[in-house]
Amino acid sequence: MKFPKIPNDALGRMDVEQYKAAPKTPLVIVLDNIRSHNNVGSCFRTADAFRAEAIYLCGFTDKPPHRDIHKTALGATESVDWQYFDTTTLAVQALKAAGYYVWAIEQAEGHTMLHELQLQPGGKHAIIFGNELSGVDDEVMALVDGVVEIPQFGTKHSLNISVSAGIVIWEFWRQLAAQTMDQGR
Repeated sequence: MKFPKIPNDALGRMDVEQYKAAPKTPLVIVLDNIRSHNNVGSCFRTADAFRAEAIYLCGFTDKPPHRDIHKTALGATESVDWQYFDTTTLAVQALKAAGYYVWAIEQAEGHTMLHELQLQPGGKHAIIFGNELSGVDDEVMALVDGVVEIPQFGTKHSLNISVSAGIVIWEFWRQLAAQTMDQGR
C-alpha cells in the first residue's frame, strides 16, 4: 500500500488526564441555542482536537450527558471543560468580564471575512455559533466585539454549524496556538 494508515494506538494521543493538564488554545466556543444534539457533540469533538479552553452551552442547547451528544462527541465531553448558561447574553457578559474578545460567527454588516482575520497573539477569544435557523440572537449581536463571516460561493446562505465550527476553530487555532503547541504525533 502506498500510504498505509497509522493505527490509532500508534498516534500517541493523550488520555483525558494528560489533556486536562495540557496547555489550551485561548479560545472558548459558545453555542447559542443549538437544537441538534449531533451538532453539539461535533463541536465538543472539534474543541478537543484543537484543545479549546472550554465550550459554553447556552439557552436550550442540551448538555452532557446525553446519548446523542455522546454519539458524535466520542468522549470529548469528558476532556473538554464546559459550562451551561441560561442565556447567551450571560455567557458573553462573563467572557467580557474575564477579558475575552468576543466574536459572532454570522453574516452581518461590518464583518471580517475569515481569510482576512488577523488575531493578535496573546489575546483570549470567544466565538459564538448561533441557532441553526435564526443564527446568533440579535441581543447577543449587540454585545459582541466583532463578526466573522465564512466566505461561501454557492446557492445556500449558510453552512451546518458543525462544519462552520470546524472551519472557524481551525483558523483561530492556526493563529493562536499552532506555533506554541506540540504538533507532532
